[in-house]
Amino acid sequence: MGVKAPTENHSCRVFEILQNNILSQGRGGAESFFAGTPVYFSLQNFRAERFTARMKNLVPAIALAAFITVPAFAAGTPEKPNVIVLIADDLGYGDVSCYGAKAIKTPNIDALAKNGLRFTRGYAASATSSPSRYGLLTGVYPWRNNVAILPGDAPLLIPTNKPTIATMFGNAGYKTAAIGKWHLGLGGGNVNWNKPIKPGPTEIGFQHSYIMAATNDRVPCVYFSNGSVVGLDPNDPIQVSYRKNFAGEPTGKSNPEMLKMKPSHGHADSIVAGVSRIGFMKGGTKARWDDAEMANVFSREALAFISDAKKANKPFFLYYALHQPHVPRVANQKFAGKSGLGPRGDVILEADAQVGELTAFLKKNNLDKNTIIVFTSDNGPVLDDGYADDAVKLAKKKNHVPAGKLRGGKYSLFEGGTRVPFIVHFPTKVKPGVSDVPVAQLDLYASFAKMVKQGVPASLDSTDTLDIFLGKKSESARKDFIIEATGRLAYRAGDWVFIPPHKGGKISWGTGIELGNDPQPALYKISDDIGQQKNLAGTNPEKLAEMQAAFELAKKKK
Repeated sequence: MGVKAPTENHSCRVFEILQNNILSQGRGGAESFFAGTPVYFSLQNFRAERFTARMKNLVPAIALAAFITVPAFAAGTPEKPNVIVLIADDLGYGDVSCYGAKAIKTPNIDALAKNGLRFTRGYAASATSSPSRYGLLTGVYPWRNNVAILPGDAPLLIPTNKPTIATMFGNAGYKTAAIGKWHLGLGGGNVNWNKPIKPGPTEIGFQHSYIMAATNDRVPCVYFSNGSVVGLDPNDPIQVSYRKNFAGEPTGKSNPEMLKMKPSHGHADSIVAGVSRIGFMKGGTKARWDDAEMANVFSREALAFISDAKKANKPFFLYYALHQPHVPRVANQKFAGKSGLGPRGDVILEADAQVGELTAFLKKNNLDKNTIIVFTSDNGPVLDDGYADDAVKLAKKKNHVPAGKLRGGKYSLFEGGTRVPFIVHFPTKVKPGVSDVPVAQLDLYASFAKMVKQGVPASLDSTDTLDIFLGKKSESARKDFIIEATGRLAYRAGDWVFIPPHKGGKISWGTGIELGNDPQPALYKISDDIGQQKNLAGTNPEKLAEMQAAFELAKKKK
């Protein structure tokens, strides 16, 4: 094996290397030599004129040090481990077998839980996608900025001058990437999809990205690599509209005979790969994705990024956003028909296989022991979210309840809307087990910032709960949490949940999910009543008043 010469991308830990080689001269002499000398310095800036007569006896040691490259930040170390946030899309508390699912098995996710810390009270920032992801990446409650579900042509939601978890990791010397679902907007409005699009993930801290613009049921149905459409034919430019169709373009409503999956409500606009979507799209034929290959595409890109980081000897932060089990649910042929729960169950099996592929790759490349994996979901589950894929019928037949014992689901203020699978896997630091300490995705930012010794803005809602994530403490620094669902708020503190009065229907149209709307306040003690069946507002007015006052105070905190 040849000796690798130093490059401008590497630094040598000269203090550590030389000190071990000159102790024979006496500790006093070594300390005298290094006094006032920087511990780290770049080899290409090393100047011969710095040598003094004292160094004549050190030439052999310096020669050795000059040819031993010691990366400033290796690809995952105990001090700066790699971090992967692996976030599923609409995966419920009861959709994973380690959380109690019986009708479906998720062995690879279960393996993360078995060898990591499984939290039974893990919360997303919102019961819907865009706000939830905004909270995770910025460490700020989405409701503070009225964040809502975005259409596929929305401009970038996060201001480019706003710190994110990605910019924080980048400042700490990490390679950063976003792979998979995005749904946080692209560009500045009126996007020309046929040119490089800015701002986007790059402008908020992700050095590399390979994403879909929004969701798999929204146009444009193409992949974007670092701001540009992948595989775009310039002679077939992309046009997108969320207002009206383009002349002559088929839709699910006008051409149902072209569909291999029919909509149940909405989702009757442009047809891509035999599935009608939300919004209208023309052009970009060669660039359009194949839903059945999407998992393979994102997996390939995620593993390629990790491989590049390893080659560069850099720690990495990967925001890996799975698209399952969001609609439309089109599994690869390896999984189609295998779950017994129809397309929704099949894509959960597919997502679990992606997890397995990732963990196997990390182990093969000796990265598993110094890589933290956080597995979670952006919000709670939904069965019928716009396509007639028999999810409701088959779940009932198999006695599968996606939210488990929780009430509600996606869009809901009840626990099922934001209480999601939450697993932290870190073999060298996290002792396997189960924790009922409440944790929040919102707190990943501040917690990881502490880990890599980076500061965070005082304006963040994110709280440092690193010792909870690592299983070192059993009492969280976070005392309360404000829950958001489609603009409505609820409040959680300790074992109690307070839902203020909200106008609107009690059941979500189309999905059949209980929303938590009621003209009267609701109070639940979830340690005794996980299914939120006993409203204690009438029988415990003192606690109700306490929670109401605390909620108002929490909204003002910043």
